[in-house]
Amino acid sequence: MTTPVLSTRGLQKSFGSLVVASDIAIALPQGVRYALIGPNGAGKTTLINLMTGMLRADAGQILLGDDDITALGPEARVRRGLVRTFQINSLFPDLNALEAVTLAICEREGVSRTWWRPLSAYSGAVDEAYGILKSLMLAEVCYRHTRELAYGQQRLLEIAIALATRPKVLLLDEPAAGVPREESAELFAAVTNLSRDITVLFIEHDMDFVFRFASRIIVMVGGRILLEGTPEQISADPRVREVYLGGAHHG
Repeated sequence: MTTPVLSTRGLQKSFGSLVVASDIAIALPQGVRYALIGPNGAGKTTLINLMTGMLRADAGQILLGDDDITALGPEARVRRGLVRTFQINSLFPDLNALEAVTLAICEREGVSRTWWRPLSAYSGAVDEAYGILKSLMLAEVCYRHTRELAYGQQRLLEIAIALATRPKVLLLDEPAAGVPREESAELFAAVTNLSRDITVLFIEHDMDFVFRFASRIIVMVGGRILLEGTPEQISADPRVREVYLGGAHHG
């Protein structure tokens, strides 16, 4: 059996008497597009925070391939290939899109401390950055300042910056939050068209997008995994309809 690219075993996390992750066991194979869904307070963002090292688990293991990364900090996990984007926009407002992605590549290559040199001195990084932007349909706006981009384009640029780290696993916490619906479809299409070398796990509330773009879905309720399956299996499960799809508040 092929080793999952990212897996957790018996993951536990509590804040006092509040259990936010209880015996979480998941296994994500390479190249799959996963959606993580569940009602408010289900523990979705907490799980991503645990996997990326933003939170420390009380018990359990997190593995990237065969490597136990449970004790590693967030930056060390990024260097190993486990990367996330954040729901809150934190881009460089005074850089253009090409500069922002090029800077992320220079950081990966360990040359960001010489960023004072002209951009032309980093032609390889610039070419790679342009290729990433082109793959996300941002080539036409690559010289526009990030603050001038449409919100959907800013979210795509956040993903481009994440891709500059050459991730094995990309975790997206509500990538379409605040994005107009017509732009959201383009965003999800770009995500699903990423290289199959990259495994993607995204949190999303819009069930239309979840069932359209995810190849597998994980449902969380009350800090636990309720079930995992294909979109067809999830939509047909009466437990999901009861606790989530059947009118429960999305969150």
